[in-house]
Amino acid sequence: MPSLEKYPRREDERGVLERKMKDAGRLPPGQSLTLKWPVLHDGDVPAFDPEAWDFQVGGLVESPATWDYRSFMALPVATVRSDFHCVTRWSTFDNEWEGVPFREVLGRVRPRREATHVMVLGHLGEDPRGYSTNVPLADLDRPEVLLAFRNHGRDLSPEHGWPLRLVVPHLYAWKSCKWVRALVFMDRDKAGYWESSGYHMRGDPLREERFG
Repeated sequence: MPSLEKYPRREDERGVLERKMKDAGRLPPGQSLTLKWPVLHDGDVPAFDPEAWDFQVGGLVESPATWDYRSFMALPVATVRSDFHCVTRWSTFDNEWEGVPFREVLGRVRPRREATHVMVLGHLGEDPRGYSTNVPLADLDRPEVLLAFRNHGRDLSPEHGWPLRLVVPHLYAWKSCKWVRALVFMDRDKAGYWESSGYHMRGDPLREERFG
């Protein structure tokens, strides 16, 4: 009978890809690759009414702005391929996002010199605090950061943030706010929804900045 050592067990697709990403330095410490896109959020999924929806930017900017749905969707659009790392320890790779580059918004509202951080506001159903997450302005002023509405050529599902979610690929995914509705520019850091409960103020996956 031949030795079983001559017939090594075939690795599954996920294991092969995970090792490839780890060897390439793209899998942060403590993360595992997933072939799916898990749905994780707190609160309910908001209903979308294009006639009532708007996107507001204020705080420390020279030109505060409000866009309705049609005018926001008329802004220049880009496609970016990037990785996505959830603080719950899963990662997906080579996600193709389509949306409005964050720098398009920056160029229109013109942050004031003292602005260093942005509070990103989303939705959280009946919670009076709403959903928010704080992000350093320097982490948003990057070409790969999008206000996205499509993933892999398809509109985002409501569960994944339709009609608009922020995508900040180099930070943990809780910073990529679903159902984003507003930005407030600030001159200091301030804890958002999860940060107030002990999550890290920045959330760099390479440094495993999960909790503060």
